[in-house]
Amino acid sequence: MTTPMAEFMNHTSEQPGPEQIRRGRRMAVLLFTVGLGPMVVATLMYYTGWLNPSGHTNHGVLITPPLPVAELQLTDATGAPLEDHFGSAVAEPRWLMIVVADRCADACESLLYLSRQVNIALGKNAHRVARSAYLQVVPAAFQRHWQENYPLMQRLTSGAAEHPRWPEGVDPRQTPRVLLVDPLGNVMMHYGTEHSGKAILEDLKHLLKLSQIG
Repeated sequence: MTTPMAEFMNHTSEQPGPEQIRRGRRMAVLLFTVGLGPMVVATLMYYTGWLNPSGHTNHGVLITPPLPVAELQLTDATGAPLEDHFGSAVAEPRWLMIVVADRCADACESLLYLSRQVNIALGKNAHRVARSAYLQVVPAAFQRHWQENYPLMQRLTSGAAEHPRWPEGVDPRQTPRVLLVDPLGNVMMHYGTEHSGKAILEDLKHLLKLSQIG
């Protein structure tokens, strides 16, 4: 006669059968779908507009894959790496528009003005988007009026001995651009003088609506 302890030992030594293994795999897939599935779908919608009921498509030029902002090798006004301003560990991560230009002439000034006006037009969401600029050369006359015209726009510098590493399709030596960085620190889109303020504003409003952070 088998004792209760022996029955217990025999039961616990049994290996799971094929049906138990299949059931475990189905449960794992279900847990993944419920837990991470929405995040995957949201990410796809976030960058492509896929399944967006409004049928919105972005106006800016997508950077695929998005470039980590650390790759730019830029530093802020205090000398800290720009990437320190992004990520889930930051108390209030924000979106960032960066105007980049080798020499800040007319086209560069237009983008600086445009980014400021777009930020203002966001209204109650303006605080969710910051502005900065990487400008290699600024005319003296414009430099004198910088603080008056752009007091909230932080000037960035290169943290490396060489020039910053720009995303593919972006070359400030040829033409100035506006880079858009998400709150996680991904450079994900860029704009130029061919884009209107309305186009940039529509993209930002759409992204802020989808974004769960920043």
